[in-house]
Amino acid sequence: MPSKSLRGLRGSALEELINLTNDRYRESGLALIQKIPTPITPLQIDKESKHITLAYFDQKSTVDYIGAVQGIPVCFDAKESAADTFALANIHEHQIRFMKDFEKQGGVAFFLISYTHRETLYYMRFSEAERFWKRMCEGGRKSIRFEELSEEWFFKAQNGTVIPYLLMIQKDLDERDC
Repeated sequence: MPSKSLRGLRGSALEELINLTNDRYRESGLALIQKIPTPITPLQIDKESKHITLAYFDQKSTVDYIGAVQGIPVCFDAKESAADTFALANIHEHQIRFMKDFEKQGGVAFFLISYTHRETLYYMRFSEAERFWKRMCEGGRKSIRFEELSEEWFFKAQNGTVIPYLLMIQKDLDERDC
């Protein structure tokens, strides 16, 4: 299942690939998705380079990306795992609350999870994330095993799009209509 286009995904490389994909979707008129910067307050700025060298987060960030796909509100967060388990500690309660409220307003919320050691991506629908979150809150596992994930929600490279998440959003919407 690994895709050659995902080879070597490390650190901010996932974010760069998502941003590239978002640019392609915008240029083709398919979607307008933007990266949401995490609000910070600078404490120190290097006078020569004018780079922030020390800062703190102003508030908890909600999601990494937000926008619209053909008139449908969309938000998602990108996560990484270097193992076959994904720790639910990587998802925060405020994100679950935000995504739940977002979907109540008719939007589509999801997580893109990169399994870096497998060189593959997983589209986790909010309903699936919420199910795992509830299991944890009820005293169950605090992680998601790779084997628990559905084969049909893993990405396959297609049509030259780096991360073809629009296909997964369409599949997500189609399943909601059933």
